[in-house]
Amino acid sequence: MRKIFLTTLLALAVGAGLAEAAGIHVGVGAFGGVSVPIVNDLSKQGSMFGIRVPVKLVPVVTIEPYFASSSLGDVSDNFGTPTTYTRDGGKVSAYGANALLTFGGDKFQLYPFVGLASFKVTRSGAEDISDSGYNFGLGLGISPISKLSIHVRGELTMIATGETSQKFANATAGVSYAVFSSK
Repeated sequence: MRKIFLTTLLALAVGAGLAEAAGIHVGVGAFGGVSVPIVNDLSKQGSMFGIRVPVKLVPVVTIEPYFASSSLGDVSDNFGTPTTYTRDGGKVSAYGANALLTFGGDKFQLYPFVGLASFKVTRSGAEDISDSGYNFGLGLGISPISKLSIHVRGELTMIATGETSQKFANATAGVSYAVFSSK
């Protein structure tokens, strides 16, 4: 994990000059929110957080690598017995990239997005699941001052788990700062 972090920082530092020369805008952002399992009795609603690195290639297209992590709520059930048992809701982590189609100007943006990611689902007492998945949704960005944006998003995430899938509805809010920009 440390090597990945250091490599990412080095790539951002080296790429700064190239990004400026090509007119590419690179930002960094953080977000938090809620993740709600859909048609899933394995876990309950939980918190979600992560980081995003938006890279605007042309005025309407942004590619956004990201890391996200959620901690889902535990589930209690008696499974037909007089004793109640609690099952770990689990944790979900994802590394992926979104493609955003941005409409609007400098102060207000509306963007549908779609993404692919590698997911890892861990629960105590159960085998870890590592699979690919995708997400799609709609976001709203407001920029109160130059280079700083506030984002609100709603998305649906689906993780393919063999013959079935796990689905989550996510609602997030966050901020991003344009680190390298030709403006």
